[in-house]
Parts: sequence; structure tokens; C-alpha cells
Amino acid sequence: MTSSERTDILDALRKHRELFRFTVQGLTDEQAATRTTASELTLGGLVKHVTKVERQWARFVLDGPGENTVDWENVDWGNPPPEILEHAASFQMQDASLAELLDDYAEAAAATDALVGSVDLAAGHELPAAPWNPPGARWSARRVFLHIVAETAQHAGHADIIRESLDGQKSMG
Repeated sequence: MTSSERTDILDALRKHRELFRFTVQGLTDEQAATRTTASELTLGGLVKHVTKVERQWARFVLDGPGENTVDWENVDWGNPPPEILEHAASFQMQDASLAELLDDYAEAAAATDALVGSVDLAAGHELPAAPWNPPGARWSARRVFLHIVAETAQHAGHADIIRESLDGQKSMG
């Protein structure tokens, strides 16, 4: 028996989200905000970031790239614009609790799952102008959902390293 493409996407999303959530289970807010490596990343910050990025890509599927206000060729990295600072802040827990961040993540995941089940997977939009996007490149909804899977899996790996450095717990292995 084979599953549909939508089921495959949803299964991949659920698998990597589950591993990500498993990695942060049982932590205090203080532990979730603790840096354990040379990186600025924390477990709570990763949950917040993955939630934000998943929502951004879901909006892209529905509405396209939106208005890009960053002039990438002339960014003053010593004094970056608010959009870049906002993105950097998405990696920080700030005043949120881990429980609040996980609830927000569950809401974002449910909305994405509903979108996977309802949109034309072949429909797409041109990617926003950015140094890492080739000019005129387009992504289908299918490609966006695969990107969300990859982003979730990548950050789940980061989280696993941070958690193991924190208290020795491993998500796998």
C-alpha cells in the first residue's frame, strides 16, 4: 500500500517535529534559555525560531513573498535594519516560557498541516529578492513544505547537540 504525497509530507513533518519536541521535554525555562555551545543557540530560542519560520513559509504559500524592504546590496551589518534584527531575535526566548513557545509551535504546526491538506502543491510563487535566492527563482507549495521539513530536521539536530551538552540526554542513539 502506498501513501499519497500529502500524507508523505505530513508524516515527514510530524516525525521531525516529534524529535524536536522530544529534545526539549522536561526542561525548565532556565535550561531552555541556556547556551551550552559556542553558538548563541538555545533550545527555547530554536523552538521560537522554527515556529516563526514555519509561519513565514506558510504565508508565502498563500500570499507569495510579500514586500521585501531590505536592500541586501547596501546592508550596514554594523547597524542592520529592523527586519534583520527581528530575524536574529527569533532565536531568543526573551520573556516567553518554554511551555508558551511549545504551545505556539503546536498552533503553527496545525496550521501548516491544514495547509498541506488544502493547497495545490504545484502552485508557487517567485522567491523574494535575497542574496541566497537566484533571481526569478520560484518555489511550489510542495517545495516550501519540503523546505519546512528540512529546516525542522536541521534545527532538531542543533537542539539534540545543545541538549546533550546541557544534561547528556540524546534524542536518538
